[in-house]
Amino acid sequence: MKISKLFELKKTQAELDFVDIDPERDVALFLDSQLIGASNHVFADRCHNTISNFFSLFLELIQEGERDQARELFSYLSEPNETCLGSSKGEPAGRGVGVEQASDIFESIMGSRAIETGVLDHLEDFRIFVHGVGPDKVSDMTTNIIRKNLIEYTQNQCALHNIPMRPAVATNPWWNAETRQWESSHETMLVINHHPILLVPKSLVSRGVSYSFDRYHRQWVLNFVKRDHLASNGPHVRRRKPKKGQAEGEAYVTKGDMAKFVAPPNKDYVAGFTQKHPKIFKDFKEFSKENAKPLTNTEINSTVDMSDLCQYLIKKLVKTPSGNDDATNYHHLIIGILELIFYPNLTCPVKEKEINDGRKRIDLVFDNSARSGQFYNLHQIRKITSPYIMVECKNYGTDVANPEVDQLAGRFSINRGRFGMLLCRSVKNYKKLIQRCQDTHNAQNGLIIPILDDDLIKILNAKAQSPQSRPEEDFLAERIREVAMG
Repeated sequence: MKISKLFELKKTQAELDFVDIDPERDVALFLDSQLIGASNHVFADRCHNTISNFFSLFLELIQEGERDQARELFSYLSEPNETCLGSSKGEPAGRGVGVEQASDIFESIMGSRAIETGVLDHLEDFRIFVHGVGPDKVSDMTTNIIRKNLIEYTQNQCALHNIPMRPAVATNPWWNAETRQWESSHETMLVINHHPILLVPKSLVSRGVSYSFDRYHRQWVLNFVKRDHLASNGPHVRRRKPKKGQAEGEAYVTKGDMAKFVAPPNKDYVAGFTQKHPKIFKDFKEFSKENAKPLTNTEINSTVDMSDLCQYLIKKLVKTPSGNDDATNYHHLIIGILELIFYPNLTCPVKEKEINDGRKRIDLVFDNSARSGQFYNLHQIRKITSPYIMVECKNYGTDVANPEVDQLAGRFSINRGRFGMLLCRSVKNYKKLIQRCQDTHNAQNGLIIPILDDDLIKILNAKAQSPQSRPEEDFLAERIREVAMG
């Protein structure tokens, strides 16, 4: 039974930021360190820095000949059992697994040509160059290294959805980037059937096919070897049947011949090739990073009909009364709607985040993870600092006024950002609300856009008609222009 069912969240995968796992079996997804590095939001950056810190120390020890110390680092990378991600069938295979896997991985790394050639640059490169290491093993290593980050993420998600946690639970080891060593601690954790569970952002998982040995070998190495072989008129050049009037047919080379006779699908060969042609691998990595995209909700869970879900959320929003008595229900509903509408541009939501030493709270805070579009343009074009997107939800039966606008503006800072969304049910004097937001912007106190029920309904209706469309981008562009140009 999935997390959403176990705790009666009454939400689908599209309304949740984390992968909705079943604690009793693995789901065929992997925590992707390459995708973490390609992402540009606050949580991903923290994870990436932790991974880089670990890997840089590992390479330092290898280069200095400190093999025993390097082996000690890897002794903590046993198969995790907390995320329920991987390729096992039935109960997650990590339960009860010792450190044998970590030792095997280390020996495979040390015996690979990748160490000899020095082509390893980051953790995800193991799956390109090291025998027996694929996306599942790198996912396991990544989980161990960023376990503390995932614990904090899980705590935030449980608080967001009122999922009960257990205090003072002993953790498995996690990497401390400050001390550059493995540590354990006692944390408040999600525990199911006596097993600690870690929730994982759906924006950071993949099926492990885009950044892979097979793709690098077939689409980059073999293409280069084909061109080189053809240019040098190598022994495996073939010729097509001459056309009428031609002395000889067009020369060509097949990938099959290249893989069989010249560039075998062997990780040691590919490591040697990369040493000789480092630009090919650099281009592959840059291309992979530029094209790395989070899985869509339907790619994660194809059983949800997005059109039906959008219509359901519209009906639920319309039926939710305004007023204090239903403020919690409205807030809970809005979390799911915003997740569906703005994923993957907004991720890692935190509810009622305390700021200013707890003196103030923000209803919701999202990481701004946009790599294009209006949230991306906030900083890149409009020069509005926006690592976080702040959200206030007002389930008022009357118009919001200056105090509500000022309240949200008061949350802004250089570190948190200066963009916020003020959600309210409806207003009688829309022009006056826009003017209040314009006043805040003109005073250089930040940019606030109001979002009404009618706005959400319009976006959801558009998505119901075309689930892959991005009507929210048109809405944001229009609403931001309306406030900023006033």
